[in-house]
Amino acid sequence: MNVLIIGSGAREHAIAWKLSSSPKVNKIFVAPGNAGTDSLGTNLYISIDDLSALAYAAERYRIDLTIVGSEIPLAAGIVDFFEINNLPIIGPTKEAARIETSKSFAKSIMESAGVPTAKYELFTDPNEAKKYVNSSKMPIVIKADGLAAGKGVTICQTKNDALNAINEAMVQEKFGDSGLSILIEEMLYGNEISVFSFTDGTYLSSLIAASDYKRAFDNNLGPNTGGMGSFSPPRYWNNELADEINLKIMKPVVRELGQQGFPFRGILYGGIILTDSGPKVIEFNCRLGDPETQVIIPRMKTDLMEVMIAIANRTLRDCEIEWDDDSCVSVVICSDGYPGEFNTGNVVSGFEKLSEDTITFHAGTTTITKPNGAKFVATTGGRVLNLVAKGSSLAEASSIVYENIDSIKFDGSFYRTDIGIFN
Repeated sequence: MNVLIIGSGAREHAIAWKLSSSPKVNKIFVAPGNAGTDSLGTNLYISIDDLSALAYAAERYRIDLTIVGSEIPLAAGIVDFFEINNLPIIGPTKEAARIETSKSFAKSIMESAGVPTAKYELFTDPNEAKKYVNSSKMPIVIKADGLAAGKGVTICQTKNDALNAINEAMVQEKFGDSGLSILIEEMLYGNEISVFSFTDGTYLSSLIAASDYKRAFDNNLGPNTGGMGSFSPPRYWNNELADEINLKIMKPVVRELGQQGFPFRGILYGGIILTDSGPKVIEFNCRLGDPETQVIIPRMKTDLMEVMIAIANRTLRDCEIEWDDDSCVSVVICSDGYPGEFNTGNVVSGFEKLSEDTITFHAGTTTITKPNGAKFVATTGGRVLNLVAKGSSLAEASSIVYENIDSIKFDGSFYRTDIGIFN
């Protein structure tokens, strides 16, 4: 089978890496891809939100199944567009993807399904939101209703913080239309985990979980990022917790989406916080996470292509998904200045010095070809590479990564030194 993967990050490289080992896969195409995916298949330099061009590519290259990595094309309705054109694709429709793209929609689904989550109020008027803040106890959490590139959530310790967050979102329109309505939530306390399930709209697979690190610097200091590293499984993950989250959260949400006429097919990602009163939902996403994919995919024993085919054919119940017992750690190597301004075009070297028990997943990279035909890798983004390793324990996996990570060289690189170590 020919497969098209849509996206350009380390998540998409990890998916392509896993699919490349499947006997069911013939050719892999990635749009637009990166230097890592370039070594596994063919990169197609098409924007992830250019639905017509992506559909044309699927027809031209006789793609048997398209897998969507990023939420952006899902929010744009790529699944609906492909299905209208009889092009097989994995992912939720635009309406079902609102479980991520509209926090108010997600809350309404959770309320109808009886799923535990933070108490909240929805506001479309900044003045009403400010009145609510002035009568509320701190801290609170303010969230832009729509997609905001992971930057639409503000934890407000004081009322001034909250009033500033309201002004930024609703008056200054920092997040565009996504922030014209906001949710004000109670603050929840506990350890956070990312939980994933494959689903064909009816059946849900066994759950797999990971922990990630959002802050830029060691000890969870600095600004929020897209993710500086991750590990799987979380320290507190066990079968009892998995069963509880599946029974009380994941299954009820998929069932409720179906009952309301929005069947969800693909990967459901729950951001879960483990409170003293049990697991509660922080948010839902409608696709695999990044950087979590980079630590759960290496633990997958089952052929990923078989899973994707089963989702497409609505036969996931007949596909047993197995995971190994190893721990897996990923550390993200970034460009200096990230998540703010950073330089690109820096040459990356040192891949040949890495030990065989590491995996490198590319994110912000491209392949440059010199006039003499020689090729090299250059940086194109803030998050450049993920260095990944597995081990019999979290400590062993983390140790392998950090023993190798300084082999990778490019100007201005930095990384956190406590992934898998700092709790």
